[in-house]
Amino acid sequence: MSTALEETFTVRPLDLVEDAELLHRWVTHPKAAFWMMQEAKLPDVEREYMAIAAGEHHDAFLGLRDGEPVFLMERYDPAHVELVGLYEARPGDVGMHFLVAPTDTPVHGFTRAVITAVMRHLFADPATVRVVVEPDVRNTAVHALNEAVGFVPEREIQKPEKKALLSFCTREQFEKAVSA
Repeated sequence: MSTALEETFTVRPLDLVEDAELLHRWVTHPKAAFWMMQEAKLPDVEREYMAIAAGEHHDAFLGLRDGEPVFLMERYDPAHVELVGLYEARPGDVGMHFLVAPTDTPVHGFTRAVITAVMRHLFADPATVRVVVEPDVRNTAVHALNEAVGFVPEREIQKPEKKALLSFCTREQFEKAVSA
């Protein structure tokens, strides 16, 4: 079941020339603490996303609502990026990060609509079998959102930058969670 809010989202590739300053504001905002870029300067953010753009196994996208940027989404191949050696990747695994733009006027249900739209976007690719996430173990808000769209935690893992909760969501788990 999709919501009217979710249906208003579109996704486009990140354009660093056009989006760098906006992205910098988002990732350095206090609400983006788990993005771990609080102290980043604009050139740091540009460098990070240029590396993503240049990489074969990592992509970044902006989510738009009525043409306005409202979230950042990253898709990556966990067999090559982020989780190499931390779990046994399977064919069809797709890693995901998402960040909702900070706002002074929160809309109830907005972040859940965003993660649902992100998951629909990822599962629109028939090659995607399951989505893999590795949020900080302390990020209980995102754990609840992940669970709401069908993610099942497997275990804690130690990444270089954080202790993370490795979780998975198959297409079937997602469809069951969002149709309930």
